[in-house]
Amino acid sequence: MAVNRSDDGWGGVRESLDATADRFGDLVRTAQHPAALATARWSIVDTAAHVVAIAALYTSTVRPGAAPSALSVPAIGHQLQATTMDNVSDLNEVVMRHFTERDPEILTQRLRADVDQILGTTENVDPATLVPWLGGSRLPVAAVLAHLLNELLIHGWDIARAARLPWSIPPRDAALYFDLFLVGLLTNDHGRLLDSAVPVRAGRIAVEFRSAYTSTMTLVLQDGRVSVDEPGRDLDVRVSFDPPTMNLMMFGRVNRSRAVLTRKIVIGGRRPWLLPRFLRTVRAPA
Repeated sequence: MAVNRSDDGWGGVRESLDATADRFGDLVRTAQHPAALATARWSIVDTAAHVVAIAALYTSTVRPGAAPSALSVPAIGHQLQATTMDNVSDLNEVVMRHFTERDPEILTQRLRADVDQILGTTENVDPATLVPWLGGSRLPVAAVLAHLLNELLIHGWDIARAARLPWSIPPRDAALYFDLFLVGLLTNDHGRLLDSAVPVRAGRIAVEFRSAYTSTMTLVLQDGRVSVDEPGRDLDVRVSFDPPTMNLMMFGRVNRSRAVLTRKIVIGGRRPWLLPRFLRTVRAPA
């Protein structure tokens, strides 16, 4: 599907999603040993199926009320509402048990068809339109596309490493996870998504995130709730980052110490030791 070029985030995420779906499909088809482990639990084709299932689900997310193509999971609506960062792995396991397709060619064809459907459905939609997402949260449509793009990039990295094939994560594509997804999630109702069984610690932690590819963003953790604040206000921690490295680190693919030692992540500010506590709440599923 052709997507008009644009320098804005909405045009950028549509173009990148379109191109990355093709790259991901080529990667899956090229992998010579699809049963090889790509993650601790999933093979290359399992990992591809996980991404295809998300794309299938998002065909209905961006058009509420529609049935997701190629995906049939009993009581999926209830499962999505009950999901938090603590139990998102349970949702993944349920979906993987019911979505059993593992043929690489069929998976890549379904991915391409579902991404085409998502792009077609949203072509004339206001990117700020809110739609239901996990844990009772509500995301702008642009954030949903940015999340799917990030899934392709992160799991493409997993597959490429297992298959010993090249895979790039362009910084501008990785930056969309921050600029569209995180901001979209945290400036709207994130429901119970960030709720945790870990007791809430009172107090405020303000962390500024800055890179050459993103808008400067200050995230504030206040008594267990996260919000976006104006840059530069009463900061505890400053983080300068390379977007691909940050995303891989947040998803447990790159060791934090290594990211810091290689200067891909630079941490400063008056109370930098608070960053680990902050990241226990503002986190991504491993």
